[in-house]
Amino acid sequence: MQIARDGDLPHSSDFEQIGRLLPLENACLLELGCGAAFTTRRLAEKFPVREIIAMEVDRVQHDKNLRITDLPNVIFRYGGAQAIELPDASVDAVIMLKSLHHVPVSDMDRSFSEIARVLRPGGLAYISEPVYAGDFNDILRLFNDEKLVREAAFAATRRAVDKGLLQLDREIHFFSTRRFQGFEEFDRQMLGATHSEFDIDEALYAKIKERFMPHVGDDGVAEFLSPLRIDLLRKP
Repeated sequence: MQIARDGDLPHSSDFEQIGRLLPLENACLLELGCGAAFTTRRLAEKFPVREIIAMEVDRVQHDKNLRITDLPNVIFRYGGAQAIELPDASVDAVIMLKSLHHVPVSDMDRSFSEIARVLRPGGLAYISEPVYAGDFNDILRLFNDEKLVREAAFAATRRAVDKGLLQLDREIHFFSTRRFQGFEEFDRQMLGATHSEFDIDEALYAKIKERFMPHVGDDGVAEFLSPLRIDLLRKP
C-alpha cells in the first residue's frame, strides 16, 4: 500500500470509480460523511440501488439533509463512522469520500471495526482520501493543514488490512478535477464549512484569495487537478 504515487496518473472521479468498482444493482449502500449529499443524490438517481443510508456527523448539515424530500431511496442519519447504528452484516458496500481523515484519530481503528461489522461477507469498503500534494492542497494548508490526520487515516487503513479485519482488493491512484465558480464558491464551501472552524483573520483571508485567484479562468471558473487515492477493501 502506498500513501501516494508519483508519475503520470489517470484522470477520473470518485463517481466514475464507484460506478465501476462497487456492486450497485439492488444494493444497500452506507455513505459515511455524506456532507451536503451531492454524491448521495447522484448515486441515488443514476444507479439502481435499493437503498442508501447517508450518515453525517455535522449536526447543522444533517438537519439540512433531513429537508431533502425527493430522494425516496435515501435515509439520512446522524452519526459518525466510529458508532454505526446498523445491524451486523447489513450493507453491501460502505463509501467514505474524503471523510476518514475527519474522524478523530483515536476513533479511526474503531471506525474500521464498525465498517467491517456492518458489511456483509464479501462486501466492499470504498475509502477515498486526498493525497497531500498539488495546488489545491497548497491553498488548503494555509488555513487547514491536514498532513498529520491524512497520514493517520492511511496508517489506520493499513492496520485494518494487516489485522485481517478487511482485505485489500486494490489501490487506485488518480487525478481528480475540482471546480469552483469563482472565489465566492470556494469561500462558501471550504472556509464556511460548518463541520470545521478556522482561525482566519483579514490578512490570512487576503493571502488565501491571492493564492486562489490565478487559477480562475476567463469563464470565472477555477480548476484544480488534485491527486486522490482509493483503498478498496473487502470483508473476508
